[in-house]
Amino acid sequence: MLEATNHMVIPPFRNESYIDPSDPGVREKMRSAIEALRSESKEYDLMVGGEPISTEKRILSRNPANPEEIVGRVSSANMGIVDKALNCAYKAFESWSMLPAYERVKPFLRAAEIMRQKRFELDATMILEVGKSWIEADADLAEAIDFLEFYSREALRYDEPQPVVQVPGEYNLLRYIPLGVGAVIPPWNFPCAIMVGMTTAAAVSGNCVLLKPASDSPVIAAKFVQILKEAGLPDGVVNFIPGSGGEIGDYIVENPAIRFVSFTGSKEVGLRINELAARHHVGQKWIKRVVLEMGGKDCVVVDESADLEAASNGAVASAFGFQGQKCSAGSRIIVVEDVYEKMVAMIKEKTEKLTVGDTTDPDNYMGPVINENAMKRILGYIDKGKSEGRLLTGGKRLDGTGFFIEPTVFFDVPPDAVIAQEEIFGPVTAVIKAKDFEDAMRIANGTEYGLTGSLYSKNRHRIERAKAIFHVGNLYFNRKCTGALVGVQPFGGFNMSGTDSKAGGRDYLLLFLQGKSISEKIIP
Repeated sequence: MLEATNHMVIPPFRNESYIDPSDPGVREKMRSAIEALRSESKEYDLMVGGEPISTEKRILSRNPANPEEIVGRVSSANMGIVDKALNCAYKAFESWSMLPAYERVKPFLRAAEIMRQKRFELDATMILEVGKSWIEADADLAEAIDFLEFYSREALRYDEPQPVVQVPGEYNLLRYIPLGVGAVIPPWNFPCAIMVGMTTAAAVSGNCVLLKPASDSPVIAAKFVQILKEAGLPDGVVNFIPGSGGEIGDYIVENPAIRFVSFTGSKEVGLRINELAARHHVGQKWIKRVVLEMGGKDCVVVDESADLEAASNGAVASAFGFQGQKCSAGSRIIVVEDVYEKMVAMIKEKTEKLTVGDTTDPDNYMGPVINENAMKRILGYIDKGKSEGRLLTGGKRLDGTGFFIEPTVFFDVPPDAVIAQEEIFGPVTAVIKAKDFEDAMRIANGTEYGLTGSLYSKNRHRIERAKAIFHVGNLYFNRKCTGALVGVQPFGGFNMSGTDSKAGGRDYLLLFLQGKSISEKIIP
C-alpha cells in the first residue's frame, strides 16, 4: 500500500465509493459478515496506554431492532481509569507531538486500508448496533475512510512552510503545533464516520486523545481502536475510555489536564460542555479549546418553479434517511402555497412506500430508532404534533419488540409550532405553507439552529438570493439537505448548531493546532 514519507507524495484525495446492496455478491458478503459478528466474542476491553483493561461494570450495546440481542459488552471506565488515561496520553504526547507529519500520518493511512479490508464486518457492526440500513452503514464507513485519508493530507499541508512576509536581516516562519491532550466525545448516529473523523483530526495533528464514544455505539469504536493498534499507532495516542456520562463525563471536561474538548451531539449537552469547559480550575494553564457540533432543525424549501418530483423525492429522503436520526435531517418541508397541495400529495405517496423493519434485511429502507428512551421522546412529539398540525401519514409505533416508528408527516403546521422548532431526531417531519419565496426564507431562518437547508427552484434570481440570506452552514440547491461529502461540502453550522467547525474542510485541523511565530535575526 502507499505510505506517506518525506520522499513520497500522496496522490490527490478521492472520496471512497459505496457498495451496491442489490448486488448478489455484496448481499452474500454482508449476510456472512452479520452471521460472523453474531457468533464472535461479545467482550470488548478499554484501551489505555496500549494495554487492554477489563472492568466489572459493562456497557451493554443492544440491537435496537431486537433489544434482547446483545451486540457487545464493553468495559466501562471510571474516574481512576480516566486519570490513568491522562497520564498515558501525556507520556505519549512527549514523543508523538515531536514527530514530523509524514511519520504521524502513516498509521492513519494504514488504518484506512485496514477498514477497506474489513468493510463488511464494520458495516455489519453498524447495522446491528444502531440499526443502519446497508447503504447508510456503508456510507458511514466510506466517510470514515475519507476522514482518515483527507485529514492525513491536511496534516502534511499544515506541516509545510506557511506563507509569511520576510524582511531584510531576519528569517521568519510560522509553525503549527499541537495543543496537547484532549477529549473526543462522538455521537451514536454516525458511530463510525464522526467518531473516526473527530479522533483522527485531533491525533494526526500531533495531539493525544481520550476517546469516550456514545454508550449506544461503543462496539464500532472498540473495533476502530483495535484497527489503530494494528496499523501501528503508538500506545497512548488514542485511549479508549467508554463510560457513563454521569460518572465520568463532567470529570473529563472539567479536568484541568484536558486541553481541548471535541463534542458532537445534542444542543443541551453541548451547551453544558461549553459551560463546564469555560471554568478555570487550579493548575489549569490554558483556556480550553471547545469544538461543538450540535443539533439542527433543517428544512427543504420548495418554490413554484421547482421540479416537484425531484423536490418530493429529496424532501422524503432528507426526512427519513436513517430514521431521521441525523442533525442534518429535513424535519421541516416549507412549500410556497402555489404548489403546496401538489407537494403534500406527493410527499404522502412517497412516504407511504417506504419500508420499515429489521435492517439486516437490505430491502428495508428504515430501521428502528436507537433506544427506548428515544422512541418515547419521538412518540411524545408525535402526540404534540396532532394538536399543532394535521397528521398526513404515519404516527404510530409498529408492532414487535424493536423500536420501530412509522415515518410520520404532519401538514398545515404553523412555523412556530413545537414540532417546527425543536429537534425531534426521529422519523417525523412538518410540512409548512409559505405565502411566497420571501416568506419561505423567513420561515426557514426562523429557528435557533442553522445547520443545513435545501432550496428546490429553477429561478436563478431566487437561488442567488438564497445564497445570501439562507442562514445555514451547509446550503444545497435542487438536492436533499443530507449527505455532505468529506472535502466537497465541509460540514458545520451556525447559531445553536455549533461552532461552525467545518468537519472535512481545510480549516478543521486548525481547531487542534496553535500557531507559533518564530523570528531569527541573521547574524553576519
